[in-house]
Amino acid sequence: MSRIRDDYETSRWKKFKGWLNGETDLLEHGMEAREAVLREEDPIVLPPHGEGREVLKSKGIWRFKQLYKFMSVALCLGVILTLLWTVAALPITGNADNPDNNEVAARYIERGLQETGAVNIVTGMILDYRAFDTFGESCVLFIGSCCVLLLLRLDGSGRDKDLERLVNETNDRHFEPKDDIILQKCSCVLVPVILIFGIYIVLNGHLSPGGGFSGGAVLGAGLILYLNAFGYERMGKLFTEKLYKRITLSALTFYCLAKSYSFFTGANHLESGIPLGTPGAILSSGLILPLNICVGLVVACTMYTFYTLFRKGGM
Repeated sequence: MSRIRDDYETSRWKKFKGWLNGETDLLEHGMEAREAVLREEDPIVLPPHGEGREVLKSKGIWRFKQLYKFMSVALCLGVILTLLWTVAALPITGNADNPDNNEVAARYIERGLQETGAVNIVTGMILDYRAFDTFGESCVLFIGSCCVLLLLRLDGSGRDKDLERLVNETNDRHFEPKDDIILQKCSCVLVPVILIFGIYIVLNGHLSPGGGFSGGAVLGAGLILYLNAFGYERMGKLFTEKLYKRITLSALTFYCLAKSYSFFTGANHLESGIPLGTPGAILSSGLILPLNICVGLVVACTMYTFYTLFRKGGM
């Protein structure tokens, strides 16, 4: 019986090595089903094919599912215990001696201008001291818009033509352009002003109240107003799904690489080589200005994308 077990284990090892080298497929050969090791008291060796193999396969799948459930519960419990342990180590809420009530706030106020070059302390905090938090928020917007895009967009491959026709019959896009002369004339005046104002808020976020989030919201509102006035067909020549993906991906990639470099040099006490400029000038505060631009682009694209998709349309 021991010889049979050794041959069986050797065969499993060969299968596993073949899988690592890309020569065999575990699912095709039933490797995942052979975790049921033969016991010493088993008088019969099950054949590699036939009903015996199916029994081994069913046992292996059942054991894998049980292990998967166990590991899932263990992972959740581990995360919960870690969070509870972290919360238990936190200082008492509201205590005047807490670091967030003295050291952190004092550092932002007293040395924020010197270390970030931003006149706006809030912007210096968001896009310098806590820049990766802002990066996470921008990623959340991008992921949310991608999820909405996957869930609400119509299938253009021809498989859902009946559904697409039914939606278009009840969709206000079917009747566009509406040629509302009052709305269009007002939009011709308001949209350029709104877009310029949004750009101003984004570019002056390190000098005055504003920044990428508020300026991006203004830019998104301008795009939505233009869409309502002139329709999807005309707007589609300016803003498409591919353009949205390229802008958002480029902005997030630049944000991540720029702050990774900045944090790496700061953590290792190295000179980053990024000048802070003269405080109060438009070209100052190091990376805060380009990061504001990146955040503004992501927010504007996300707002417009949400609006178009919830109107049962594509970009």
